[in-house]
Amino acid sequence: MTATELVDWGWDESWAAALAALDAPELTPARVIAQHRGLWLVVAADGEKQALPTGRFRHQAEEGDLPAVGDWVAGLPSPHGGKSRIEAVLPRRSTFRRRAAGTRVAAQIVAANVDTLFVATSLNADLNPRRLERYVAMGRESGAEPVVLLTKSDLAAGAAETAARLSAQLGVEVIALSPKTGSGVDSVARWFAPGRTLALVGSSGVGKSTLLNRLAGKQLMTTREIRDDDSRGRHTTSHRELFRLPGGALLLDTPGMRELGLWAADEGLDETFAEIAELATRCRFADCSHQTEPGCAVQAAVKDGELDPKRLRSYRRLARELEDQPTPAERRDRDRRFGKMVRKISEETLARKSYRG
Repeated sequence: MTATELVDWGWDESWAAALAALDAPELTPARVIAQHRGLWLVVAADGEKQALPTGRFRHQAEEGDLPAVGDWVAGLPSPHGGKSRIEAVLPRRSTFRRRAAGTRVAAQIVAANVDTLFVATSLNADLNPRRLERYVAMGRESGAEPVVLLTKSDLAAGAAETAARLSAQLGVEVIALSPKTGSGVDSVARWFAPGRTLALVGSSGVGKSTLLNRLAGKQLMTTREIRDDDSRGRHTTSHRELFRLPGGALLLDTPGMRELGLWAADEGLDETFAEIAELATRCRFADCSHQTEPGCAVQAAVKDGELDPKRLRSYRRLARELEDQPTPAERRDRDRRFGKMVRKISEETLARKSYRG
């Protein structure tokens, strides 16, 4: 692979300027194309290779600064011919993050430097407008353009009408298609420009792997049939990976997300629920919670039939989710306290070993 071919992976003058700003001419660029259990696969001017962040980088990295698929990184080859060393992550143009699964309140970066985020959901029993609202809010907050794909249109009647209704609600383009038959797949072609990075997210069993294989023109991911009893599928993608498609676009496939949690998506939430955000400006009180306050324009719209109460309940649920998150200052303070605790334990352990010696 030559440096010119890095352009095929999205490299441009802006990335070159970001690398030059590090003032470290010995560092060379590479893009993260896959991640497997603490090991990163990158593509650089001399081809694909495995890479690991250096200990110093790990120590200095704040929450969310470790490489994610789609990141451009700066690094050095291993002096012993082993894994390359990642010294820095270039500033991201977009970051798709979610609340990490489990009880710990933390962010998880799913992908970086994505231009368009395709949100795939099936037109069978999996179709859930509330889940789409969550995905679209996360997509908007990431900085990418969200586009909803309604898959398996061959299994449902009125697909075009459903797409139009959801597009009006969400304020984004919604396209009905069938990856299995190919119907409607050409409608997404305009987003697949050479060098553009696209991400594909959605629940398991909605046809993401089938769609990816059709767009690639070959078998990239294994597929499985959905279960007849609940129209659900099993995960066929076990890791995130960035693929180059025949037309030159880059497509990032992600595992199905079973736990979806918003993370710092206030602006994305307001854009996704634009009608509620606009109504809120007419409320009598600036801090109106849109529940029992007098002069609430949102509640008045629900009463008059102008606003779907399901949309309002979804908005409240996601807004409460964001309120429960710690502020950036609180997260930094928590990380500092944890770091001090680790250092103290290490010092005590060394002291005991020295005493025994």
